[in-house]
Amino acid sequence: MRILVVVAHPNPASFNHALAQAAASALRTLGHEVQLQDLYADGFDPLMPAAEFAKDAPLPPDIARRCAELSAADGLVIVHPNWWGQPPAILKGWLDRVVRPGVAYEFRIRSDGKPGPVGLLKLQAALVLNTGNTPLEVERAVYGDPLENLWRTCVFGLCGIARVERLNFASVIVSTPEQRARWLAGAGASACSLFPSR
Repeated sequence: MRILVVVAHPNPASFNHALAQAAASALRTLGHEVQLQDLYADGFDPLMPAAEFAKDAPLPPDIARRCAELSAADGLVIVHPNWWGQPPAILKGWLDRVVRPGVAYEFRIRSDGKPGPVGLLKLQAALVLNTGNTPLEVERAVYGDPLENLWRTCVFGLCGIARVERLNFASVIVSTPEQRARWLAGAGASACSLFPSR
């Protein structure tokens, strides 16, 4: 399988990068072809210009390449921190510019006569690994776990990806090296479970 791994953290020594590498290494061990997009290291521009807005707009080479990599992927792993209940702006820009109409989904008139989204990706599953400093029970009880709704419903639900797993690693700021080692092993194991060898 082709697995696309997208990581969005400005520090290459971050735990987010360690999670991305743990997932990628585990997937390669199973024989998968893994492609890594490190948005900050790549200098990805998150701002969508007006010229790209139309579904059939000509795209800059970098964006066209990223769209092609997403279209070719059988699986997707996204790694990012929780900043104010959201992914970093650079990842939101990746969603805007790459997970676009005509590539990831399109709106059609359904059999009931109403318009609705139809997924275009061949992704069999998606895995989201996110870090935070708010304990998950507080994230759910106080904030309603906005990242869960964003990824499962707003993004992958709209794109027709039914198999979605999200792991939240918190609280990173007070975690021990032993805890982080367990988390890294868990990230690798989850990636292998979601994308088994064939």
